[in-house]
Amino acid sequence: MNQKYPFENPPLPYGYQELEPFIDERTLHFHHDKHLQTYVDNLNAILKQEEALQSWTLEELVRGIEQVPASVREPVRNNAGGVYNHIFYFNGMAPHHGRRPEGALKEALHRAFGGYDEFWKQMKAAALGVFGSGYAWLCADETGALQIVKTANQQTPLAQGLCPILTVDVWEHAYYLKNQNRRGEYLNAWAQVIDWDQAEECYQKCRKN
Repeated sequence: MNQKYPFENPPLPYGYQELEPFIDERTLHFHHDKHLQTYVDNLNAILKQEEALQSWTLEELVRGIEQVPASVREPVRNNAGGVYNHIFYFNGMAPHHGRRPEGALKEALHRAFGGYDEFWKQMKAAALGVFGSGYAWLCADETGALQIVKTANQQTPLAQGLCPILTVDVWEHAYYLKNQNRRGEYLNAWAQVIDWDQAEECYQKCRKN
């Protein structure tokens, strides 16, 4: 997330068809190539007129949103958040299906939730409970303790001082082509393609910060 202006839409870390049958190829094309690209283009258009912000990384923009000039704060919040959240979501999936967390993150999940099953119960409930559009996140606080949070629209947990480990996008464009209004069905499918190696890496970074 150390990109700076002009921002680019990074390629997916897997083929469009590699998450089948859980996340379908058609949805990934629209979601990555159209929706994420729009956020990238909008953010670049805003920053083209804001030279003082062009040296900020993507993470600095979302973490320091209250320091962004008020005249562009909301569009930067929406579009920088849209870029950050989507990249984090896409990078948090992988084609090795049905895996479970290992290592330090597995132990942390046990401490926080009593184990994977209770974590998943609470994570799914949080994602189902997002009203309208947004995300559910697994994060670490400043002590390294895990918690599940919801964010609306394109807000991020970074602005709350939390360190994200994994996220699920519950905007309808993430699942409607395949699952229509069946968000729970989509969440069960997403759980099969969580990249727990990537989540472990994020957790280790959170512990060091």
